[in-house]
Amino acid sequence: MRAGVVIAGGRSTRFGDADKAVAPLAGTPMIRRVADRLVDVVDLLVVNCRRDQRTAIEDALGGYPLSVRFALDPTADEGPMSGIRTGLREAESAGAKYAAVVACDMPFVEPSFLEELFERAAGHDAAVPRPDEWFQTTQAVYRAEPMADACEAALANGEGKIIAPLFELDYVVVEDAPEGTFRNVNTRAELETAEAEFS
Repeated sequence: MRAGVVIAGGRSTRFGDADKAVAPLAGTPMIRRVADRLVDVVDLLVVNCRRDQRTAIEDALGGYPLSVRFALDPTADEGPMSGIRTGLREAESAGAKYAAVVACDMPFVEPSFLEELFERAAGHDAAVPRPDEWFQTTQAVYRAEPMADACEAALANGEGKIIAPLFELDYVVVEDAPEGTFRNVNTRAELETAEAEFS
């Protein structure tokens, strides 16, 4: 079984006072835009978020066609590595061997690319895009248990770099990606630009 893990626990400081995870993007909450892109690629959706976000995100995902599970941050504001760890633990407990991790502010994620990442990850611990000098760790496919373990160890060692756990794994680098799949929405201005494309 495959899971999709959407990371939504960040504070969205560049977005203003509102939670960008549920900000309307052309009439649909942004996290729902992301989740809808995953429907044909995964069997289960896991949402990592803070406890205070859960009700609004549940409302945003009302009527979603896949089973939805929540992976609540045990401690808020520990960063994306903690979110990935928590989300993957929930995916693992649900029986998913591999999971596609996607940030909640990536509404242009390309489903066919996630499918390719799942295929490339088979037999390895991860398939992670690197379209330039940076790894895209929040749009990648991981084997749930080893990546969660690696994140756990890195957090215990006080490691803050989100890339650190990857170097403990058997991972595949994917250099080719569809244009726009990594595009994210961090600000109100970027939201307005994105809305024009979804309208």
